[in-house]
Amino acid sequence: MKVQEKIRRVKEAIERKKAFDVTILDLRGLFPFSDYWVLCSGSSPIQTRAIAEEILERLEEVGVRPFHVEGEDTGEWILLDYGEIIVHVFRQEEREFYNLEKLWQRARVVYSERDGLDLLHEIG
Repeated sequence: MKVQEKIRRVKEAIERKKAFDVTILDLRGLFPFSDYWVLCSGSSPIQTRAIAEEILERLEEVGVRPFHVEGEDTGEWILLDYGEIIVHVFRQEEREFYNLEKLWQRARVVYSERDGLDLLHEIG
């Protein structure tokens, strides 16, 4: 399955569970372990777990399973590692604390709910 289709499925799952502040970063050439990061926020650990579960289910429907899942026990910051895509599901306070967008500010933003930016059609 192409990366664009995986990201589309992740984004649909995120929207279905009402995550907010969705951002997708293109890290090709900057980060050796993945090409894209999807970041989103939930208002509580219950919501972040529901978001992560929906993502897992949407990708498992088409035979895509994560290499690693971390953080489901607390629900503060859940990481789903799909190789070329890493999904970060944060409780909002955790996201603000770690501020990955600032840490990786050299990455190209291909989607930002906050800024109304959508360049997902360029992913291939």
